[in-house]
Amino acid sequence: MKAGDPLILVINPGSTSTRIALFRGEALVMQEETAHRAEEIDECTEFEEQLALRGAAVRDFLARNGVDPGSLDSVVGRGGLLRPVAGGTYAVSKAMLEDARAGVQGSHPSNLGCALAAAVADLSGIPAFVVDPVSVDESEELATYSGLDGVPRRPLSHALSVHACARRFAGRRGVAVDDVNVVVAHLGGGISVCPVMRGRIVDANNANSEGPFSPQRTGGLPLQECLDFVFESGLSRPELEELTVRRGGLQSYLGTSDAREVEARIASGDDRARSVYEAMAYQVAKEIGAMATVLDGSVDGVLLTGGLSRSDLLVRWITKRVEFIAPVHVIEGEEMSALAAGALHALRGDEPVLEY
Repeated sequence: MKAGDPLILVINPGSTSTRIALFRGEALVMQEETAHRAEEIDECTEFEEQLALRGAAVRDFLARNGVDPGSLDSVVGRGGLLRPVAGGTYAVSKAMLEDARAGVQGSHPSNLGCALAAAVADLSGIPAFVVDPVSVDESEELATYSGLDGVPRRPLSHALSVHACARRFAGRRGVAVDDVNVVVAHLGGGISVCPVMRGRIVDANNANSEGPFSPQRTGGLPLQECLDFVFESGLSRPELEELTVRRGGLQSYLGTSDAREVEARIASGDDRARSVYEAMAYQVAKEIGAMATVLDGSVDGVLLTGGLSRSDLLVRWITKRVEFIAPVHVIEGEEMSALAAGALHALRGDEPVLEY
């Protein structure tokens, strides 16, 4: 490793953008977000096509900012829908790259993170990592039962954000994350509500198919009515996935997934917008209550994070319903700094580098 604090490149591919940042140790040096046109995304249907599109954005970032790949100490990418793993920092491996390309648990832009990191790291022979991928599974056995044999629950969640949030909360209390029990609600385009028991995410609603509806996702649906809809709609599986994951929730009810627009409508007296928005808060609160039971009611804090935690209105509605469980804290979460921190701990030997 080079002298001084390590220089870490962070790559976080999202649904319509690629976020790229450079950290010197814990300090953010620079950060950019490259927006990709909808038609670009739609045209790049294959993994390798998406990889080329996002890779061009990364190379452009490095070139424009005069960053020589040889000056980097490591590259870290967002971890995707890989095989179930425990939380932590993983070295990118051939097996991981193969599983990401194959989409072993589904297709998602985060699957590109490990390949993008490896593409840059391989130029200089430096380590490539992913941290707390979406597929983190630290569930108790009881949490895996769905109610139908052969259909297990898959606890896919915003594990990166959830773990980082729990660690920040513990740090503020001056204790280790192993010494606290919290319920963390990541509030974003998808919503994950997770009980974290002494640093482990022991349950989670799969944000694509369970739990509260969100700006774009339906969350859990009433099963029998949903079956009627599926058979009567004539929609294909891809069309149904599009409907439930990208055009559900606020988008379905109000024609927008932008919470700022919804709040502006509420401020102007739109009762429908208010009712839908409050219903989302209501469902989040119900899920927090359910997850508190997983911790036997021994909850040190209810933590709200993610983009929607900046909404005072939403936070107020949720807090009113759940503050009897434990004090509610809004903890700003930043995926880029969480990714950089995971790589930094690995480089310094503070945490083990895990094998996939």
